[in-house]
Amino acid sequence: MMSRVFKGMIAGLSAATAVAVLEAVQMWAGPWFVSFPRLLTVIMQTEGLAWTGWAAHFAVGTFVLGPLFGLLCPRMPTDTPETKGIVFAVGAFVLMGLTVAPLAGIGMFGLRAGFLTFAWLIFTHAVFGAVMGNVYARMVGKDWRMRRVRDDIHLAH
Repeated sequence: MMSRVFKGMIAGLSAATAVAVLEAVQMWAGPWFVSFPRLLTVIMQTEGLAWTGWAAHFAVGTFVLGPLFGLLCPRMPTDTPETKGIVFAVGAFVLMGLTVAPLAGIGMFGLRAGFLTFAWLIFTHAVFGAVMGNVYARMVGKDWRMRRVRDDIHLAH
């Protein structure tokens, strides 16, 4: 039986992959905005080494956000796994935007890269969260959903 942490890692990797596809399409078609992996290279001061941003994107999604979500998901206030994931990922974005981004010199929430980049980052974080929540819930399985329904019915009576 897999632990919630390991399930979170798999969900985080899946979500990082989904966002990487969006980022790759955006970069190929535009680029319209500064990509998250590009911002990560600025934060890490490895500009010119694009692979470092992509590696950090996958590492943080898989080894930090995924396991943390696996631990926190059962305690999150929303009803569906997808909304739990979105709330979690947008919270992670807010934390990053208020701490890491300003310290790296890209302004609060990376706004020095422009408002469209800011909007893109929120969108991709929401996608990350929705995918992570969905994948995590599928691995946890029907028992989790059924327990939720039973709890809701019990609370209603």
